[in-house]
Amino acid sequence: MVVVALDTNALMVPVELNIRIFEEIEYLLPAPIFIVPDPVINELSSLKHGNGLASRAAKVGLDLANQRCKIITTKNKSADDAIMELSYTRQTDYVVTNDLALRNRLLGSGTPVVGVRGRNTLHIMEP
Repeated sequence: MVVVALDTNALMVPVELNIRIFEEIEYLLPAPIFIVPDPVINELSSLKHGNGLASRAAKVGLDLANQRCKIITTKNKSADDAIMELSYTRQTDYVVTNDLALRNRLLGSGTPVVGVRGRNTLHIMEP
């Protein structure tokens, strides 16, 4: 069992980059359990209002999170800080993100990161 946390932009990848994010992660990692901190849900909820690609991606991401992930309550209100909280408390084995600053923080704390390589491939970055 491998616990995988997803951040906001990871949940928007299916629409923005046409990547089947959960299937790709399942290909990379054995029997993943998906988690999302509650601030990510709040961020997606805020982004879903309006028109355009980002709004549609947020709506799809929110649906995917509610269908495929366990929502985790965190002390932090910021999505990035909540992801870091999961990392620091070892509640996750991997984090999926395309956020460069967050990726660097995670790798610096010893948490492996799954990110997009090229246009449609995921890869694992080790600390």
